[in-house]
Amino acid sequence: MRDTGADDGAVEWLVSVAPDPAACRLEWERNPLGVVLLPAGGRWDVLILPGRLGFPALEVLRRRIDRPGPVLADFGDERTGFFVPPGTAERWVGTGMRAAGRGTWIVVPYPGVATGGVRWVVPPDGAGTLNDPVLLELALHEAAAGLARGDGR
Repeated sequence: MRDTGADDGAVEWLVSVAPDPAACRLEWERNPLGVVLLPAGGRWDVLILPGRLGFPALEVLRRRIDRPGPVLADFGDERTGFFVPPGTAERWVGTGMRAAGRGTWIVVPYPGVATGGVRWVVPPDGAGTLNDPVLLELALHEAAAGLARGDGR
């Protein structure tokens, strides 16, 4: 196992969605880039937002709750990915947003490893905590209003 400070529970929670969790974990730990492709739609969906909206929305969430659910950032594409309950992707609609649910795969870095521009902004807690879609929607509205006002909140 890597010495990244990663929580074993977080690693187990993530690889549990892989078709072969043991092989996935082994590949993940051997892969120098520290990334694997994991299927969405099982334990979680991912809402993918432009960074200019996702980062301010995350800040709103952080002001409202102790700990948001997992959030990925891809600095190469300037996108954020909020992990939400399965089924959310089927119902989510928004300009400039994408939703990854059943039948899609997500590039996921090993917790504690930043690689190729992809890193955890909020790592998984290992207990399965996800972002509440209702709270996320409210945070997105507040963030968008802040951007429209020019204050970034």
